[in-house]
Amino acid sequence: MTSFLTPVRTWHRPLLFCATLMLGLMLVAGVGLVVDGRTLLDESVWVKPLKFGFAFALYAGTLAWLLTKLRKGKRLGWWVGTVFALAAITEVGAITVQAARGTFSHFNAGQTDPVTLALVPILTYGVMIVLVTQVLIATVVLIQRTGGATLNRAIRAGLALATFGTLVPLYWMVAEIHPRTVIDANGNQIPMYQGHGIGDPDGHGMLLTGWSVTGGDFRVPHFFALHGIQVLLLLAAVLAALTAKHAWLRAEKVRARLVGSAALGYTGLVAVVTWQAWRGQSLIRPDTATLAAFALVVLITAFATIWTILAAKRATEQAATEAEPRQMAAH
Repeated sequence: MTSFLTPVRTWHRPLLFCATLMLGLMLVAGVGLVVDGRTLLDESVWVKPLKFGFAFALYAGTLAWLLTKLRKGKRLGWWVGTVFALAAITEVGAITVQAARGTFSHFNAGQTDPVTLALVPILTYGVMIVLVTQVLIATVVLIQRTGGATLNRAIRAGLALATFGTLVPLYWMVAEIHPRTVIDANGNQIPMYQGHGIGDPDGHGMLLTGWSVTGGDFRVPHFFALHGIQVLLLLAAVLAALTAKHAWLRAEKVRARLVGSAALGYTGLVAVVTWQAWRGQSLIRPDTATLAAFALVVLITAFATIWTILAAKRATEQAATEAEPRQMAAH
């Protein structure tokens, strides 16, 4: 567990500051959901800041911890992390300003008021800066060992997934163009060049997330891929904690293989929801092909996991059996 329990005071401070700001934004947006009745496309104007605040609080906090694990390139990692924090704060700040004004942030193609015109470059290039800095952080991490085999595997697989998750929206922004005019919270007609949905560009309605229930939605693979690193790190921490109770988990290679199996399954999940969204299908309305793909991922992951557990238990029992004669002879 010492690999995970790095003192918070040693974490990357700009990223910690970013995460703290995002938590504060979540509180503000939560209050806004209750007291502000304005809507954009039938959703509260504060839903988007709330979701972005949650995502960046979680991810910035993860990176703040991760950068303490660097053995090489610490200075580069610090500067890249700082740029990531600044870009994230600026990007989410622009989103929040537009939400407070009752209008659209992303995909706004024709609004010509001074505030929107000033924020468009931030919203256009901010995501590119976030992507580039994330790729740089991933590169710095991937060229070195950041801990034991278990932690190392969780970090590497998680960063690869997160990078893919950042790229997914960029593909649909280019590949799926849906020019149209929508009404903002102030009653203004706003030309839009894109949307989150595939098949239905303004689709939404799913509980909590707001993902489309009438078509595909690229936010689904974006979400799952971006937060895969937290899932894998949590699994690695749980496995480390369970070593005190289960002897077969004490071998580093066993825990690494279990995390590898989970990473394989999680990657399969991301692949399936990406394919599902690309076909214009809502997450909650899978067809037979999607269900079959999900089932295949579950079966492969379960097989790899069970095989690893059984092999580890056999090895532990064998080692204990071989040790008994030596212990008796010693007495």
